[in-house]
Parts: sequence; C-alpha cells; structure tokens
Amino acid sequence: MPAIDPSLYLRNQTSTRGVPDNNLGKDDFMKILMTQLQNQDPSNPMDDREFISQLAQFSSLEQTMNMSKAINELVQSQQLNPIIQYSHLIGKTVSYQGYNEETGEKLTVQTSEVVAVSQIEGHAVLELRNGEKVFADLILEVKSTGEDSKDDDLIVEETNQEVDNSGSE
Repeated sequence: MPAIDPSLYLRNQTSTRGVPDNNLGKDDFMKILMTQLQNQDPSNPMDDREFISQLAQFSSLEQTMNMSKAINELVQSQQLNPIIQYSHLIGKTVSYQGYNEETGEKLTVQTSEVVAVSQIEGHAVLELRNGEKVFADLILEVKSTGEDSKDDDLIVEETNQEVDNSGSE
C-alpha cells in the first residue's frame, strides 16, 4: 500500500487562509464555467442556450465591472485640489461677511478682489487685495472685476475703517 505524504495532512497545513471573500469576480466565474464544461456528461452535453446565456451573463458582468471602474476613476478625478478648484476666482471681486476677530461679532459685508488662493488643512483660502484671508466657503457673492470695482474698493476701504473704529472703542 502506498504511503501518504504527511505534509498533506490537514493538521500539518499552515493556517494561512484569510477570511473568505463572498464576492465572485470574473476569474471565479470563468473557473466555474470551465469546470462545468470539463465535467459535463459527454452523452448529455450542456444545452447551447444555457451556455450562451452563461456567456452573456459573464459579458454583462465584465461590462458592469468596467463601468464601475470608470465611474470610480471619474469620481476621483472630480475631487480636485482646492487650490485648482477655486483658482478661477483670482481677479474676481468677492463679498463676504466680516467678523471682529476679538469679539466674533458680525460686521458689515465686505468686498475685495481675490489675488491668490491657498490651502489650510484641505480647505481653500482666498487671499484678498485688502490683505485679509477668507475661507472660500464663506463667500457670499462673486462678481467680475470691472467698471464697478472702483466702487467696491471704496466700500472695502469704508468697511475697513468701520472695523478699525469698532475695534478701537
């Protein structure tokens, strides 16, 4: 009687098995299909329609997986760096709610031109001509800088004077 190699005993196997994956991929599907073809009864082969149906399911599965991958890549490409996402605001005039830094009290709405965009902890920060830095989420209005930008600069200067006056009281 031939001897059985002891390394094949289950107790001698290393337990390197991971947690089984409940998701079947296209490779698993092809293995099952090939096993079916190899083990079919030659006197009663698989029905052509059933085989074609399984191949169609496989093709549909593969197309769905490819579409899912493409959508994931699209989503990843849409999650841009905040600097790039808000760079189009450079040269535009923005309005934002002003706050007194000492008291946290709301001041009047201020307006200034965006001169740069930076990032703090993943959030876009607009650097303004009036020297302030404002988070992009706090912007109330965006306008093209043009003829009325001179009026906006006056409003900014007046508003800054109000801030200085309210802070010095």
